[in-house]
Amino acid sequence: MKDNKKTSLFIGSLMVIFIISTPYLLYFYQNIPDDLKTMDTIFGTVKNGYYATVQIYIYTLFSKFVPLMLLFIWFITNKNWWVHALIIPISVYLFQLIAVINDSELYMDEVEFIYTVPFLVVILVILYFIRSKISIYIQAVDLKKEMDENMRTPKKFG
Repeated sequence: MKDNKKTSLFIGSLMVIFIISTPYLLYFYQNIPDDLKTMDTIFGTVKNGYYATVQIYIYTLFSKFVPLMLLFIWFITNKNWWVHALIIPISVYLFQLIAVINDSELYMDEVEFIYTVPFLVVILVILYFIRSKISIYIQAVDLKKEMDENMRTPKKFG
């Protein structure tokens, strides 16, 4: 049991450090020279493609990747019933990231919304269904709180 707590604390600490450091990824592009058209990295060669320089490409790539990553972490770690609503912005950012990587796309951030509409409809139907199923429990909890409050405060008759 003690090892579980240590492991959980260690993993949680790593997640916190990772989440806190993610905004710095948005400034990674400043380490790249302004005039590069190609750049060799450990992941392969990065070409500017549709963008004027590699610096602009990396900036655009990380401006889509960082929010997508943070939303995904939020989606995975959230335990609320409405967590599925996060799939909508995740899908939007995912389509935008694909458009950045696929540099043959001429009009970025204009067509992605049309592709996300089916996701939106499915998620909204699921959320409405879940909300309607748990509404009776929410009303019961509210009624219990009201009854508990009435029981705590004695009523004076007369």
